[in-house]
Amino acid sequence: MIPQVTVSDRLKNYYELTKPKIWYLLVFTAFGAAITASYSTDNFLTPIQWIFLLVGIITGSAAADALTGYNDRDIDAIMDRTKARPIPSGRITPRNALIFGLLLAAISLFCAWSINYLTLGLMAFGLFDNIIVYSKWLKRKSQTNIILGGFSGAVPALIGYVAVTTENIEIGLAMAALVFFWIPTHIWSLALHVKNDYTKAGVPMLPVVAGEKRSVQVIAGTTLLMVVISLIPYFLNQFGMIYFVTAIFGGIVMIVTSLWLLARPSEKASWFLFKISSPYLTALFVAFMVDAIFH
Repeated sequence: MIPQVTVSDRLKNYYELTKPKIWYLLVFTAFGAAITASYSTDNFLTPIQWIFLLVGIITGSAAADALTGYNDRDIDAIMDRTKARPIPSGRITPRNALIFGLLLAAISLFCAWSINYLTLGLMAFGLFDNIIVYSKWLKRKSQTNIILGGFSGAVPALIGYVAVTTENIEIGLAMAALVFFWIPTHIWSLALHVKNDYTKAGVPMLPVVAGEKRSVQVIAGTTLLMVVISLIPYFLNQFGMIYFVTAIFGGIVMIVTSLWLLARPSEKASWFLFKISSPYLTALFVAFMVDAIFH
């Protein structure tokens, strides 16, 4: 007897298709940037603008993940980490995933347009960079895929800022740059942990192409660069000790962990670096908000 698929099951499948663990953090960076911009410049969004911003970021991020899942369905079916996802497992057809992703993208662009033309341009750029540049053009061809595809990860923070104001735009750019330089450490540490999966699928991620020794050296270098970038907002004289202390403490933890990985490369060390990288970025954006409110 074929088991019945309930409406609840279908909704869960489509929700899983959007890879919520990825877009949760991106939405938070947009929210944090908008709050920071508001209290840094005394410009505040209306309730309807907040709705357009948050719905736009959620649907835009979800669209990107759904459509990259559509692009990657063949390699997802090969890798142990991804073969249970909705498309390769057969819970959602590729056609339905494509339609769903395009619908989410359309909603996100409408919401961005409803705020201002700058947010619309950034949203369109972010979708194009993630779905086409990263997933369609580079992921299977070049180890630079994460670097050039990283612009899309930085876009939500910048959208959050410019949705409020373009005043002191250097703050918004610094927040976006922080996310951009965070992405290599986050993704490459995961790629090192699941290197065999990427090798099996023929995806030229850094650990597959460069090997373990070179990879941990690059990861340590990108982590150090990320920590340096994280201090720029403080030296722009826009943030105080709350942010500075958070950036210093978090930076020390990240650098020490990357040095542990460099000294003793292992799946355990790379997995630990991957797991703490998201709380690190979250803490920095919390500090941005708190410092802006009380500075």
